[in-house]
Amino acid sequence: MLLQVHPRDPEARKVRLIAEKLREGAVVVCPTDTVHAFVCSPRHASAMERVARLKGVKPQRAELSLVCRDLSQATRYLRPIDTAVFRLLKRALPGPYTFILPAGGEAPKLFQTNRRTIGIRVPDHPVTAAIVEELGHPLVAASVHDPDHVVDYTTDPERIAEHLGGQVDLVIDAGMGGLVGSTVIDLSGSAPVVVRQGKGTVEGLL
Repeated sequence: MLLQVHPRDPEARKVRLIAEKLREGAVVVCPTDTVHAFVCSPRHASAMERVARLKGVKPQRAELSLVCRDLSQATRYLRPIDTAVFRLLKRALPGPYTFILPAGGEAPKLFQTNRRTIGIRVPDHPVTAAIVEELGHPLVAASVHDPDHVVDYTTDPERIAEHLGGQVDLVIDAGMGGLVGSTVIDLSGSAPVVVRQGKGTVEGLL
């Protein structure tokens, strides 16, 4: 199913429909401020397993991130962070970054594991923000594209829907997406480490 949503002013009725499908355990292809992403509710283990299969990995090894509404929501799933890290996050988010941070708080309940770190995303995209707001809790996400194999179809929602067929329940069409993923920065150690340079610049940030 392909659903057209306005990219800057998403229609409330459509956002409610998407959120309802996610609550029921759907896997959705959603736009972000970088590339399209597979998203689902972390309250459905079967949906997270489906996302892992779409990425071609075992569920325990899937690199899934939490897509949060804002930094305040994200901190619920983290161990307490110091002032310097908080300021860095505040400068960067919302934006095209994934931050790896020590997991704590409610994270084990979401992932049903004792994972020590967690990837946090707060995309600067009205559609993503509206869905998370309506849902009332973060989304679990993994990029549709493979950073090692650039595939053009992943930028076009219509082609994504054609290519994936029944493997997902819904593809959101809010216009063309990008081919460059988020910049991944590991903040779980004593100093920041740029794991992957993506769309987000690190100059002046670290």
